[in-house]
Parts: sequence; structure tokens; C-alpha cells
Amino acid sequence: MDDPIPPLDPVAVRVLGALVEKQLTTPDYYPLTLNALVNACNQLSNREPVMDLDETAVLRAIGVLREHRLATLFTGAESRVAKYKHTLTDALLLTPGEVALLCVLFLRGPQTLGELRPRTERIFRFDTLPETEAALAVLAERQPQPLVAKLPRAPGTKESRYAHLFGGPVEVVDSRSAPAPAALIASPLAPVPAAADRLARLETEAVALRAELAELKAEFARFRAQCD
Repeated sequence: MDDPIPPLDPVAVRVLGALVEKQLTTPDYYPLTLNALVNACNQLSNREPVMDLDETAVLRAIGVLREHRLATLFTGAESRVAKYKHTLTDALLLTPGEVALLCVLFLRGPQTLGELRPRTERIFRFDTLPETEAALAVLAERQPQPLVAKLPRAPGTKESRYAHLFGGPVEVVDSRSAPAPAALIASPLAPVPAAADRLARLETEAVALRAELAELKAEFARFRAQCD
């Protein structure tokens, strides 16, 4: 049984969604460097709303995700720079279809069944709409914490939308008629404490130093072998 996940702010949700998406769509370039992660969060395609986050905001979100065991710092021996990866599927037991649905909901907000099925195809292919709906129902009925909710149908619309619950209860707003909140488009939602920023940068430097040390050891071993 999964432990409940505390509500995440919109930037943390965007970072988590970007990490999940890139692991599944561009595995050769995953885990992501900080620069690649910022670009993934701010890309113009497959994002609603489009954000303009800076490194400070993304580092803050990574800190939140790491605190909740949803992301981690990757420290591979061959890595010269810090890289980040999600641990969503370590924290929660999910099927590939459920991961795809959550990923698209993280990145594009509430969507109808008819929107979700084609938008998840590049990650996981659902053969039918009922199959997609069944996966959403499983996510909505999870215990002790539902991960998805079916929203009341908005006036003038034919279909209900589904939303993830990683940010807490969902306020029912018709995103097609309401402008995107400024907080989601601006850079950071809140200033990063200096100590947290310093810690993140120190971790990045430590990873780079370890990689450099490993390379120096390898070069020394090759030099010694030549001398022998």
C-alpha cells in the first residue's frame, strides 16, 4: 500500500512530468542535466500552460520532489555534471498505461478521455477508449490516495475532464475560457532559500568533482600500465 504523497506545487508537477516524459520518449538522453530539464519544462509543444522557468525554480522543485522521494540526483561514474531522474515508479506501483496517463495530465492539465487517448500514444498505446477509461478508473480508486479525479462536466461541454491529484483537490475551472494563472507562466512561484540553493549547487559541484577524480584515476592507471 502506497504512502500518501503531500500536495505538490505546479512547478514540481511540471518537473516531475518532464522527467517521466523524457525517460520514456528520449531514453538515450536520460537522466537529464539541469539545462536539459529546464528546456523540457519550458518547451512549447505538449505543455499547457507553457511556462518560463529558470534554473532556480527548477532546482527548488527538484528539492521538493527529492524530499517526497519522487526524484533523485543521478551520480553515474561517467557523468561529469549533475543529472536528475524521477522515482515515481519506485514510490508508486503503476502500470505503463497509468504512467502515461499521469505524465500527460502532469504536463497538460485536465483533459477529456478523447484528448488523453491520442496524447498518450507516444508513451503508451491504448487500443480503445474504454481501455483508457478503465485505467483512469483504477487511478481514481487507488487507496489510500486516489491519483486522478473525474471532474464535473463544465456547462456547454459534452465530455467530462480528468485531472491528476498530485497538487491536492482540483478547483473546477474551464481552462479553455479562463486565462492561465500568471504564477504558472512566471519564473519561480516563490524565492528559493539561499541555503537550499547553495546545497543544490554544492551537490552539482560534488558530482563533477567525483567524475573528474574518476577520470584522473583512469588516466593514471593507463600511464602506469604504459610504464610497466
